[in-house]
Amino acid sequence: MLSPVGAPTTHPFRPLTMHFRPTDGGLFLPFPNLLRAGLLRRLDVEMIHGELMVQLATFQELFGRPPDFVDGHQHVQLFPQVRQAVLETVTWVAPTAWVRQCGGSLPLHRRLTDPKGLLIDWLSREFRARAKNLGIATNPAFAGTYTYRANADFAAIFPGFLDGLPEGGLVMCHPGHVDAELERLDPLTTLREQEYAYFCGDAFAALLERRGLTLN
Repeated sequence: MLSPVGAPTTHPFRPLTMHFRPTDGGLFLPFPNLLRAGLLRRLDVEMIHGELMVQLATFQELFGRPPDFVDGHQHVQLFPQVRQAVLETVTWVAPTAWVRQCGGSLPLHRRLTDPKGLLIDWLSREFRARAKNLGIATNPAFAGTYTYRANADFAAIFPGFLDGLPEGGLVMCHPGHVDAELERLDPLTTLREQEYAYFCGDAFAALLERRGLTLN
């Protein structure tokens, strides 16, 4: 369940293994359906293992080496049963890679308006524990979720992502240009262009300078 950058993925992408199940019209399940199936323990972990092994082998064939990190489209690597398969496969194929956990560093009262952030934070608790037991590195903290409404003011929201973020913390972002192919694959469209404009502007560089931060 990896994307072309070495990350477990969901709908609307296709499995690489012929007999992978469950699917939705030949595609991976949409993430709410996949999360529900994992919570109800209805997924086949060995089948996920097989898909991940093929995808990581494809990544290594294309890039000439295993990935440096593994994350997931729509955070699928955190889902029950999927996380077990992801972490075990990483130990076999890319033992020096780090994996993305999505636990935040802000206090709870600062995050009550971010239901997605709270969900992936909760899912990350078990994910972090399993990764630690397997000796797999993770990022120390995560930020970047918000309500992806068309009227969201990304320039106003972004500085809050850096509050309390420790060294090595990860901020998720989605900058890019929208075209017909992106509109077909992902509902997050115009906000990508807002994010791109912010990162290309002077305000972002000034913010990093004020906070004494650098990008890795």
